[in-house]
Amino acid sequence: MLNIEIKAKTNNPEKAREFLKSRNARFAGVDFQKDTYFKVSNGRLKLREGNIEHALIYYEREPKAEPKQSNIILHKLSNTDTLKDILHKIFTVSVIVEKKREIYFIDNVKFHIDEVFPLGNFIEIEAIDEHETIGTDKLRAQCEDYMHALGIAPDDLLTHSYSDMLKGK
Repeated sequence: MLNIEIKAKTNNPEKAREFLKSRNARFAGVDFQKDTYFKVSNGRLKLREGNIEHALIYYEREPKAEPKQSNIILHKLSNTDTLKDILHKIFTVSVIVEKKREIYFIDNVKFHIDEVFPLGNFIEIEAIDEHETIGTDKLRAQCEDYMHALGIAPDDLLTHSYSDMLKGK
């Protein structure tokens, strides 16, 4: 799966909610997520446990403050308990990220309004190409268009993941 995505700090999550409502975004719900990151030699490996999303996710992404490409392998799970036990036996936990996430969709673009404990409020935009039929250029354009529509300034963009921020990187 191919993503072009941004993550930005926000002091006004309500403005993002209003914008998404005005665009008739599909609200998927509020997910209380616990992401356990494991130490691996390449990329990132995390186990997501939520009340909506449950998955084992491996991804590679450059840390830069602009729409960036993520190469993702995602395996959706119905139950994380057994896999969690296995992962804890073979990998060392790097960091745990806990957040409240509002999930919205407009076509192939996924929006997250996150409250990350104890970091604060953020918005993410993910232009997603599940079957690699849309292409990087169109995904990047979608991401940039929504950034502008939401009033996300270049200074608001983050280079690092929540996990890096919690680890103090």
